[in-house]
Amino acid sequence: MVSTVAQPPHVRIRPSRGWTALKLGELWEFRDVLVMLTLRDVKLRYRQTALGVVWVVLQPLMAGAIFAVVFGHFAKLPSGGRPYLLFVFAGLLGWNLFAGILQRAGNSLVTEARLITKVYFPRLLIPFAAAAAALVDFLVSLVVMVGLLLWQGVWPGTWLLLLPVVLAVVLGLAVGISLWVSALNVRYRDFMYALPFFIQVWMYASPVVYGMELVPERWRSVFALNPLTGVLEGFRAALLGGGRVVFAPLAVAGVMAFVALISGAFFFRRVEKDFADNL
Repeated sequence: MVSTVAQPPHVRIRPSRGWTALKLGELWEFRDVLVMLTLRDVKLRYRQTALGVVWVVLQPLMAGAIFAVVFGHFAKLPSGGRPYLLFVFAGLLGWNLFAGILQRAGNSLVTEARLITKVYFPRLLIPFAAAAAALVDFLVSLVVMVGLLLWQGVWPGTWLLLLPVVLAVVLGLAVGISLWVSALNVRYRDFMYALPFFIQVWMYASPVVYGMELVPERWRSVFALNPLTGVLEGFRAALLGGGRVVFAPLAVAGVMAFVALISGAFFFRRVEKDFADNL
């Protein structure tokens, strides 16, 4: 009787060619890596800080208080009849989430250069993990927002149902742009230095500390082409209840987010075969 020895399984890893599929099933297989990277990012961010996660609360709260004094009290900017502190804090929630994802995920591949060159796993998980870590900070700040709403006696009612929609739009937009930036950042490090300036300019072009009431009527349709207009106005409507009609600019933001996410994912997959060589 001849015994046969079972051969060990072989896995052949080949670089992708052309515009390959997204391979979403592969992302699910490596979901434990996503969780590990996310938890590590959250821990490392506050490991050597004296206040730890308290910084997540202090940063938007202090910024909101300063904006409320400067723009609400002295400049007398309109807030649609709502308390200006709540008005600006709701805008900061959306903006900080968007900017945090863009900043972290946009530089994530360069930061994880050693990991990319030594271990194989879907590279898409790196910017996704950075986005998930920023989402944790957002959830902490959202708890502070709830406390402010209770303190001021404001409750949005059924408008709160809009919050998951707005959150999905801002996540899709931020992650989609981050996929483009992170992939381009591997080859052209100019993006690393241009990104903070780009984020700062975008903040002033977005209704973070002011609302659509301040924009002249003839320019509002043009202003709504900025996807963050719909996002930030959507956050205010969902958390403060109603306000101006937000569905049209939010729909524009949703379309842009979908295009950015799909195109960014395909472009990322297209160029990821060169990441290890360029890093």
